[in-house]
Amino acid sequence: MGTLKNGFFGGFTGKVGNLVGSSCRGVEYVKSRPTKMTNPRTKKQTKQRSKFTLSQNFLRSIVPVVRIGFKDFAVGGMSAFNAAMSYNMINGFKSGADGSELDYANVLVSRGSLSVSNSINAQMMGNELLFSWDSAIEENAKSNDQVMVLAYNSTKEVSVYDINAGKRKSANASISLPTDWSGDVIETYIAFKNEEGTMVSNSCYTGSFTV
Repeated sequence: MGTLKNGFFGGFTGKVGNLVGSSCRGVEYVKSRPTKMTNPRTKKQTKQRSKFTLSQNFLRSIVPVVRIGFKDFAVGGMSAFNAAMSYNMINGFKSGADGSELDYANVLVSRGSLSVSNSINAQMMGNELLFSWDSAIEENAKSNDQVMVLAYNSTKEVSVYDINAGKRKSANASISLPTDWSGDVIETYIAFKNEEGTMVSNSCYTGSFTV
């Protein structure tokens, strides 16, 4: 309850409705009370925030790859990173037991029109991740195209990658994995870029492995 001072047109102290009256050094103050939010986070908002965080954590671990892989979509003030976020927020998720989760098979770390390969494989060999592919030249591919490879540790949310792992004509490439990744699950990808770096391919998901 508020107490009026000097009649109706004077100051008051205490609370009246959504107003709070007070006095300091002879000066009267009236402030509105903050509005209480009853449900600031709906299920849809929470789910969207979760997708945003998962996508951001994944892409932050491979920023140099994304800057090359999504550079063609860095237009209209949008960065390559934001373009990758936008694409994967829409296409890179599936429903899981605990809500949305990354659908690694549909995630792209590179997006472009350069030809990939008809046959791509990956396998673990000790602490090495080995990639191989058909080096036949088709469409706009060239033998001196460079290969980008990466492994994302979904347990630790960190990645290792090589944006110049070899040439298309070599038909194979490898990447070393940290020794402290033993027992962790990794998600693996490969993509191609031309020698000038002006054209990239869509990335290819090459499987999930336990180190």
